[in-house]
Amino acid sequence: MSAEVKDFGTLENGTAVKLYTLTNGNGTEASFTDLGAAWVSMKVRDKDGNVDDVVLGYDDPETYFNNPTSCGECIGRCAGRTGNASFTIDGQTYELGKNEGGKHNRHSGPDKWCTKVFSAETEEGKLGSRVTFRLETPDGSQGFPGNLSFAVSYTLGQDDSLIIEYLASADRKTVINPTNHAYFNLGGHGSGSILNEEVWINADRYTPIREDLITSGEIASVEGTPLDFTIMKPIGQDIDADSEQIRFAGGFDHNYCVNGYDGTLNLVAKAKHPENGRRLKVYTDLPGLQFYTGNSLKAEAAHGKGGAVYGPRTGYCFETQFFPDAVNKADWEKPVFGPGEEYHHFTVYRFAVKTDADEEEED
Repeated sequence: MSAEVKDFGTLENGTAVKLYTLTNGNGTEASFTDLGAAWVSMKVRDKDGNVDDVVLGYDDPETYFNNPTSCGECIGRCAGRTGNASFTIDGQTYELGKNEGGKHNRHSGPDKWCTKVFSAETEEGKLGSRVTFRLETPDGSQGFPGNLSFAVSYTLGQDDSLIIEYLASADRKTVINPTNHAYFNLGGHGSGSILNEEVWINADRYTPIREDLITSGEIASVEGTPLDFTIMKPIGQDIDADSEQIRFAGGFDHNYCVNGYDGTLNLVAKAKHPENGRRLKVYTDLPGLQFYTGNSLKAEAAHGKGGAVYGPRTGYCFETQFFPDAVNKADWEKPVFGPGEEYHHFTVYRFAVKTDADEEEED
């Protein structure tokens, strides 16, 4: 196990940025940058021993600073879309930046954490090599109330698990609902379409969206809809189905309600590449999982690592979270935390490989 720190580059404003690479005994590598605490790469083997980076990203910090596609971003203070770019706590209304359709807020607005340099420290623990990024944001930052102390830790386990631990607190009631916006492509970040990859999601219900992509406030069954992933199927099977929900999102961009949510770590999703044997399992102790298929990725937005071109549907996200816009929904669990309360949650992305000699994995 090891943790290596090296220069990642310099922003146009002269700020130096670092890259932190964790390696385990299998030779698996995961890299992160202190600019936005972003997940930059994940290098894993396939069934033939070939190593590929399966996380979309960029080669330079300036692109992460602008990050037009949110590649690998640690999203904060609040992931997802907030209706009317506002919310009310204890009778006081707070206004956020309107960066979604000129009316709503997406991923906390234009003043994103990807423009902030976090403090960082590395350590060797029982579970593996670990890097922790910390950020202090003042009262009123991005429009949110309260001074926030935030930390996110990434640990690379010996079993090729990437463990994300979030810890945050504030001195006033505020919204705390971070996530990681990594795009996965088990064929390799530059391999193109993800439509043949197969996905299973542990959710019988989801939260429908309106045409403006804001959650409607309903909770609906996935049964009989293209959004049903309770049996593993190719992403491309229903991604262009004749469905209002699919048309609104241009594919999949929906929050799933985790079955059996009780605040403990649960298996919430699986993905596999049918040819190269790579597998991914996702665990979280949060109630929601946003499954997004990169419908809005644009090849012209920015060049990916090694000159890769990231067009639509070349990566997918498993964003663990409280339900989108929950702060504005009367009956949903709200990600609101006040003095003396901690936001403390975990998400685990476990990578594996199935060789031709292996028996079919159990569900």
